[in-house]
Amino acid sequence: MTVLMVTDERFLEHRPGRRHPERPARLEAVWSGIEAAGLGEAVVRRGAAPASDGDLLRCHSGEHLAFLAGIDSAGGGPVDADTSMSAGSWEAARLAAGAGLVAVAALRAGEADVAFCAVRPPGHHATPTTSMGFCLVNNVAVTAAALADSGERVAIVDIDAHHGNGTQDAFYRDGRVLFVSCHQWPLYPGTGALDETGDGDGLGTTVNLPLPEGAAGDTYRYALDRVIVPVVERFGPDWLLVSAGFDAHRADPLTGLGLTSGDFADLVDRLVRLVAAGRCIMFLEGGYDLEALASSSGAALAAAVGIDHRPEPSSSAGPGREVVDLVATLNGIDE
Repeated sequence: MTVLMVTDERFLEHRPGRRHPERPARLEAVWSGIEAAGLGEAVVRRGAAPASDGDLLRCHSGEHLAFLAGIDSAGGGPVDADTSMSAGSWEAARLAAGAGLVAVAALRAGEADVAFCAVRPPGHHATPTTSMGFCLVNNVAVTAAALADSGERVAIVDIDAHHGNGTQDAFYRDGRVLFVSCHQWPLYPGTGALDETGDGDGLGTTVNLPLPEGAAGDTYRYALDRVIVPVVERFGPDWLLVSAGFDAHRADPLTGLGLTSGDFADLVDRLVRLVAAGRCIMFLEGGYDLEALASSSGAALAAAVGIDHRPEPSSSAGPGREVVDLVATLNGIDE
């Protein structure tokens, strides 16, 4: 099996601040972790191409894009309290948003079995009208919208420790896209409650698993078996997109979950098998401890191509199973 890694040196030019946790060294850690996994020729590397205005307008307002372009014209500046742009940020953001489209084209052409977009800035907090939470535009949403507009059903599974509020907002009323999020609760941005299940045509196509602090790999594996796999299979997607945040790792400084790199291997191994070969794309989201980010991304990419690389063993004895059972009941899933 082969994995297409879409990445680009230009992502390093997004510099939100000297002490900002979403720093260029994150991407370098991902690259080093994948190299340490020893995947060799199983990784096919490809550069990113920028998303067009039309691509971005599928899930962002023109006013939002004009706002970001204006900051770019000024050479950078603050976007909100924790999100900012430098001189290279807008180009990096457009490349990050276009990476998934590069991956779609390559997978359609049969060039790999799965894809990983190693990009920054991350995207899942960016709503249709607002940049926030270190995110400028929503990378996974741009790809999902393009696929849905081409007539395909899309499932998005978000395993970042923070709820992907922007992705949820983009598809909350869109029955073509299933959004499932497994995240710490309570935690920034304060969304992702049990009763957020979609609206209108999208009613029932948003599923949130708000897990307590300390939830570990056994809880996530239980959530996969009890909720995530059944709802994805019931939806019957043509494509699976994964918001692969690695900040649920127990060493992450911004969160309080208990996963290890071995747990991310377990999750990715199960997720990539939910759709046919060549129809799964992972997108880098969070992860702010560099060592944990390197080991987790390496383990995840190895698992995606059937290689067992585990710098750490899987974890257990975490809380949250009762939340998973409640979500299963709310979604009509039998034991």
